[in-house]
Amino acid sequence: MKKYFKYNLLIILIFLATSCSKDFLNIAPQDKLTAGNFYKNEADIRANTASLYGYPWFDFNDRLFWLAGDEMAGNVYYTYDQEGQFFYFTYTEGNAYISSGWKSLYRVVSYANSVINDMPVAATGVDQGAITRGVAEAKFVRAVAYYMIAELWGDAPIVENTTQLVTSNQMMLPRNTRKTIYQFMEKDLLFAEANLPATDAGRATKWAAKGMLAKLYLTWGQSEKSQTYFDKAKTYAADVITNSGLSLMTNYADLFKVENNNNPESLFALQFIQGAYGIGNSRQANWARGSIITQNTECWGGGISATYDFTQLVKTNDARRSAIYMTLGDVYPELNKKNGGYTYNIVTRSATDANTVLEFAAPVLNNMKKYVIGSSDDTGGKVTTGQATASNQYILRLADVYLIYTEAALGLGSTTSDATALQYMNTVRSRGGLDPLTTASFMDIFNERRVEFCGESLFWFDIKRFYYRDAASALSYINNQKRFHVYNRVTGTNVPDENTFAGYTITPPTTTATIEASKMFLPIPASEVLINPKLNQPAVDYIFQ
Repeated sequence: MKKYFKYNLLIILIFLATSCSKDFLNIAPQDKLTAGNFYKNEADIRANTASLYGYPWFDFNDRLFWLAGDEMAGNVYYTYDQEGQFFYFTYTEGNAYISSGWKSLYRVVSYANSVINDMPVAATGVDQGAITRGVAEAKFVRAVAYYMIAELWGDAPIVENTTQLVTSNQMMLPRNTRKTIYQFMEKDLLFAEANLPATDAGRATKWAAKGMLAKLYLTWGQSEKSQTYFDKAKTYAADVITNSGLSLMTNYADLFKVENNNNPESLFALQFIQGAYGIGNSRQANWARGSIITQNTECWGGGISATYDFTQLVKTNDARRSAIYMTLGDVYPELNKKNGGYTYNIVTRSATDANTVLEFAAPVLNNMKKYVIGSSDDTGGKVTTGQATASNQYILRLADVYLIYTEAALGLGSTTSDATALQYMNTVRSRGGLDPLTTASFMDIFNERRVEFCGESLFWFDIKRFYYRDAASALSYINNQKRFHVYNRVTGTNVPDENTFAGYTITPPTTTATIEASKMFLPIPASEVLINPKLNQPAVDYIFQ
């Protein structure tokens, strides 16, 4: 038994570039496999598969997920240091967050591989059904990680069996083609679909697997311009919508309240808990405007706004807007409850000293609200220091599947008037208080997805499908975003109050950035290439066993 875990740790050291750090090995093994953690029964298997939903995802979710998914995509304005490189598309293979995101996703793969390959060997005497379900859970999670890898980096190594690689001394892997990564994901998801239960609160189910298959086939269809894959995406999406028993939450804002974790709209979400760094969701710490909201010092989002480009897209009557970002006059009873709620002012000054500014004007006169849930008092203890809230992080929810169906029904066409496709899209729009559409173009669906999922780090993946569909138009779209516009204080005499929009003027940028095709996939981290020079070589198709 011990040798399997020694091999697992070794492969982690190789692929995650942690060969000189004892910190990784010294992490308390409360949520992961160790040589002394034997599988004696189904409870042991479930205890270890629980590790697939939190800790190994932390570093990816902490930065790269939103830096690429929202900031690089043009939803979030943030220009600071290496984070800002995603906003300007100036990142290189030395960017720290590209490196930490890569390592984190391959850590997820490594955890999953240990369950898939080592657990069945170690679980002697355990019911075979429990073993198969555990493997299916891990294969689902591995497929989700590879979806992120394929869409962020394109060609990348497929790591299927860590023990086998080490025992055969095949530790320097080449990049595999994105197409064969899709094939690898498909195999994992089909296994998960066949072997996961229909319900299992907080964990992967067969409906989650079907939903991810729909997203995979939609992406594959755009990439290869294949009606076959569009048809598969539509079939899987329809199955989830009509047969899963899941339903949309009535109130959009309720999706992002901690008490609604694992609600009937959630298909797959990372399961973070409060308590300590690495096991909680750090999104609030990164995005919260200030300590009035968090009641602690973990509130670094004062300079983070929804971009001007995004704010101009959202309709004034869209009920989702205030749940996505906060702006002048918005009131949130669930925040700062002990003082009667939180009202958003452009500038907040101390009540006792007008020269002391407690909340500064944000670059686009708004700050992010999604995943900002308040203080420990506001949430019944679900927020602690250590960048740890207990908010689930959505990866896939039912509204996504509704819009996957609509996009798949459109396929390569210019518009669709398919009644079912429009019904599903209009169901999503209706929750936002918007009028129904009678036809839908690709850009209609694309823009609907942008609003619905802003702040959930999915928009870059939508842009990638746009790019596969029409590369020139997608690049033009990115380059014509008004992502660089900011508000500046009006100067002169009789200046309007600082807490009015009239007190500011929108300012176009003096310099912008031109995004070229070479930036549509992230570079593999330099530290990884240094360890494994094969990552610099042309990608090869993966050879399936």
